[in-house]
Amino acid sequence: MEEVRSRVALPLFVVSSVLLAVGGGLRLGGGADAAEVLWLMGTVVGLVASVAETATAVRRRRPTVDVIALLALVGALVVGEYFAGAVITVMLASGQLLEARAEARARRELRLLLERAPRTARRRVAEGVEEVDVGAVTPGDRLVVRTGEVVPVDGRLLTAATLDESALTGEPLPVERLVGETARSGAVNAGAPFDLLANASAADSTYAGLVRLVEQAQASSAPFVRLADRLALLFVPVTLVLAGGAWAVSADRVRAVAVLVVATPCPLLLAAPIAYISGLSRATRVGVVIKGGGALERLADARVIVFDKTGTLTRGQPQVVEVIPGGDDFPTDRLLQLAASLDQMSPHVLATAIVSAASARGLTLEMPEQVAEEHGYGLSGLVGQHRVALGKQSWIVPDPVPDWVLRARRRASLDDSMVVFVAVDGTAAGAFLLEDVIRPDAPRMVHGLRDAGIRRVVLLTGDRADTAETVGRIVGTDAVRAECDPGEKLAVITAEREGGTTMMVGDGVNDAPALAAADVGVALAARGATASSEAADVVLTVDRVDALADAILIAQRSRRIARQAVGTGMGLSLVAMVAAAAGLLPPAAGAVLQEGIDVLAIGLALRAVLPGRTHTVTMTPADVALGRELHAQHEAALPVVEEIRAVADRLSTDQPQLAPARRLLGRLRSDLLTHERADQEHLVPLVARALGPSATYSLTRTHAEIEHQVARLGRLLADIPDADVQPEDVVELRRLLYGLYGVLRLHNAQENETAFSLLPPTDG
Repeated sequence: MEEVRSRVALPLFVVSSVLLAVGGGLRLGGGADAAEVLWLMGTVVGLVASVAETATAVRRRRPTVDVIALLALVGALVVGEYFAGAVITVMLASGQLLEARAEARARRELRLLLERAPRTARRRVAEGVEEVDVGAVTPGDRLVVRTGEVVPVDGRLLTAATLDESALTGEPLPVERLVGETARSGAVNAGAPFDLLANASAADSTYAGLVRLVEQAQASSAPFVRLADRLALLFVPVTLVLAGGAWAVSADRVRAVAVLVVATPCPLLLAAPIAYISGLSRATRVGVVIKGGGALERLADARVIVFDKTGTLTRGQPQVVEVIPGGDDFPTDRLLQLAASLDQMSPHVLATAIVSAASARGLTLEMPEQVAEEHGYGLSGLVGQHRVALGKQSWIVPDPVPDWVLRARRRASLDDSMVVFVAVDGTAAGAFLLEDVIRPDAPRMVHGLRDAGIRRVVLLTGDRADTAETVGRIVGTDAVRAECDPGEKLAVITAEREGGTTMMVGDGVNDAPALAAADVGVALAARGATASSEAADVVLTVDRVDALADAILIAQRSRRIARQAVGTGMGLSLVAMVAAAAGLLPPAAGAVLQEGIDVLAIGLALRAVLPGRTHTVTMTPADVALGRELHAQHEAALPVVEEIRAVADRLSTDQPQLAPARRLLGRLRSDLLTHERADQEHLVPLVARALGPSATYSLTRTHAEIEHQVARLGRLLADIPDADVQPEDVVELRRLLYGLYGVLRLHNAQENETAFSLLPPTDG
């Protein structure tokens, strides 16, 4: 029935408009009788359409306000006000056309999504490359994506790629992806062909999840829209009483018809849906899928937000935070290069982290040979001329355990990190510490939520209390609820709802019950749809949580505009009804006035299409390019920072060796200080353009402190003779190195949060 209505809407609008316009032309030209005939035809056309709409509503037992239009058209015929009837017909037809267009646009967006979904994939096999149905792809398959093709499934890049991800993120510019980074299904290969290691099936990949989310988002209407329907129904008895009273008092049935003409509640029926549809569309552009107007209403009302930790305030996947060499034979970059070369062939999440870390540092990886996995222990293979093994300490490190292994285990325990050991040619050579790091944009996102009206922020997690408290302090939550099982999470959600409309944000399967229990469930699905995104009311399809603050601002603005449009339109309609009942507004003039009120209300509602206040910072393409270049330099400087701690760890008062510290000083002056000075010259102005000058003060201060500490290190080493190193000299040198290391760790966190979190995500 809806499709039939959509097909009829345009012809009805064209026919009614032509009859009204041609009749008006004839009337101005002196053909009054001919004009009346055309307007009569227009009234009859409207009456037939109104009867059909009313009959359909009655058959479905659905209340409708079309009865007002039906009575107005009948009244116009009875009293001979054919012009007024023709105008009412145009008004009804325009309303149906707008509604049909909105529905058609939603269907078209879904159809376009479905049409561009990949149907086949190219899989590498022993004989070459075969084309298979995309449903036949399984995790671990090696695929080839040619230029211009859509990425068929989620996977990890085995070769670098240039991807157009506009269909997923809205980011118009192609992005460069390095080996080891993630390529999501639905992105288009905008560069040379590349190889992809599949880590999900087509049904579980990002694009299939996005299509399902869009289907769900079209399935409901907003409470305000339903309220509009109920308020409109009140107009039926009010209109009949007012029209009947006017007729009874004046004995003039024309007044009753005039009241009916201006009583058609088109502003209420059209303005609210238009404002909400516009809001849903704007939210989608910033990477937030809101499942219907009901979710948008509740999102606008939210006052309490509850975050799960993993995957929301943190990355949700491990990242290499430190490389610990076991000696001087293999420096950190060489260790990482060997390990990442081997891990290219493993789909394990820890392998992905190590490969990504090597790619971020610009290391060239070799293709391993003779790769074998020891289930439950690790991976081994031949990388160049070296036999490399990665895995657990018990498999990699023989007894007796060296001191550096004990230090690595202690650091992992203190920071709640995972540790992976590496052996080269049968000898334990180092270790990698991996953590689920805090998202750099999380603190700024919490500030943005408070600006959007959120009064309380709660961290809810099943993780250890000390880890959760650390995350809560850094991002700025009001309360932390740690070590909670799914049942306890539900209890926390129930308690928080007493303080106002509550949002729950999560990304895992275990979050689905809490998402469903909250007033608004928000799921992060940038890395693929899960049970959480199915249970949620709002889904973030971009991998940056600060988009949630923008979604709240959009929801609030859309609701505010809808209420303004409806209030203005209905207020003017009520005034016109009273004027018509008093005999001050004849049916013809009332019909024209009502059409003007409709246009005004719809125009007010369409303001929701225009951009409003946002939290996300928009950077120019030039600043984005500069920021990414500086970020690459930032990543390249990390090995120098790691070397500071490694040199300090190996300093001994028994056999003091200052040569490593002197070599480190040379790297600090040539590499680190050069990078920090480039940041002061280029990164600080970039942040000032994006966030204002006040956001740069701490960066400038730490740049100066780093210069000062490196200068102090240089003076200390110059004062210590190699031939007569005293224990107190070693203690002072170690103290200075650890202090410099702490300053640099804090400074790097500041740069990530203040500057690099502004860059569009790379999902790497």
